[in-house]
Amino acid sequence: MHSPEHVVGTALLVFGVFVVGYYAAINAGYLLLHVLALLELRDDVRESEWDPPFREFTSPFYPGIGIVLPAYNEEATIVESVQSMLSLNYPEIEVVVVNDGSTDATVERLVEHFDLEPVDADIPFEVPAEEIHGVYRSRIYEELLVVDKDNGGKSDALNAGLWLTEMPLFCAVDSDTVIDREALLSLVRPFLEAPTTAVASGGVIRVANNCRIEDGVVKDVSLPKTGLAGLQVMEYLRAFYSGRLGLNRLNGLILISGAFGLFQTETVREIGGYRHDTITEDFDIVVRLHRHLKETDREYTVDFVPEPVAWTEVPSTRRVLGRQRRRWYRGMVETVVTHRRMVGNPRYGRVGWFVMPFFVMAETVGPLIEGIGYVLLPLAWYFGFLNVEFFLAFFLLTTGFGIFLSWFGVFSEVWSFNRYDSPWQVLRLLWYGVLENFGYRQWKTIVAWQGLFEYLRGVDTWGAMERTGFSTRDD
Repeated sequence: MHSPEHVVGTALLVFGVFVVGYYAAINAGYLLLHVLALLELRDDVRESEWDPPFREFTSPFYPGIGIVLPAYNEEATIVESVQSMLSLNYPEIEVVVVNDGSTDATVERLVEHFDLEPVDADIPFEVPAEEIHGVYRSRIYEELLVVDKDNGGKSDALNAGLWLTEMPLFCAVDSDTVIDREALLSLVRPFLEAPTTAVASGGVIRVANNCRIEDGVVKDVSLPKTGLAGLQVMEYLRAFYSGRLGLNRLNGLILISGAFGLFQTETVREIGGYRHDTITEDFDIVVRLHRHLKETDREYTVDFVPEPVAWTEVPSTRRVLGRQRRRWYRGMVETVVTHRRMVGNPRYGRVGWFVMPFFVMAETVGPLIEGIGYVLLPLAWYFGFLNVEFFLAFFLLTTGFGIFLSWFGVFSEVWSFNRYDSPWQVLRLLWYGVLENFGYRQWKTIVAWQGLFEYLRGVDTWGAMERTGFSTRDD
């Protein structure tokens, strides 16, 4: 009969071997994605350096784009965001701002700055959204349309804009987002190269905190000086320049940020638009597109284009960031559960047999297992069962490899489009890549567990973002 101490020690050893093996498999997948991302980035950089023998902006082949901005209590940033959309270099755009029952001065600021007047015409069809009270057009900018409706959530607002635009493509943009002036010309490229198969494309999201923005244009790029915002810069670099580029190389991109994505209007209408019962509509809509197009045996592409950039204000306090990340995790679990039949199913191509299973292992289950490891390590040390080999392996596979992946993202940024061009900023990015693994990463595992418990309890609240506005700096 084994003693309780022996049983506990054996259990910890078995769990340790499982965790090390699990993270070795995940990191092998991450390494593969990063190598593929480097190859994809190399090709994109070469393509971006090619100077076409014609002026892009005057080409008659660019399809019209409806830019849909859902807005709920966004008075701090709405004018700058709309001005940014109106100043984009693109032949034919329509900016559709959907006021989703705001209780602040969002509508008043729009009326004041853009001189709105009611559109004297009935809506010719039924829109799958809450009641629309009025549609207004700017006297200053004919391409600006404002929809005023009852509150129904972000998906509901997106559907209102999606059904009211007459453009063949629509760009879903968060109302706290500023887009680079040339971004649409790059983002639309997949639709020009493969007009019969392209259904969606996404660009890069960067952190706007501490950047100088005037008249909807980023004039000066600077790293945030606050810790949380700075750490998120590192996260965004890693996610876009490594993860999504690698998935794009595999033709398996399953997430386009809700802050900046371009879609074929009619195809999204085919699947009923955005679902109202999800809190991560950007993840869900792309997965549903993959599922629908595979099940109907249609050839299609979903692309990530690393050159076009949109800038967004990220949370600068732990309370607001925690609320955002818990929502992201709940939505991720909800989407995975909803589309569970795709996981490991070869019918859905690489998305089914590789991308979805890896996503579940790395992004859904991975943080939970890592969190358990952080709890058991000190317990094993306290009771004298800590295995030095396990501790070193766990440290290297989490913290050590995490630093490597972060620095890989910095390298990709410096080597390619390099918005943070001063050596001091690059050094700060490298420092953030180290710093995020000591405290911040562990906190995120706690947030993941909280998000899981909220999902199991049926919590479906969105949680409000608290904006300070683009003109505010941290210094």
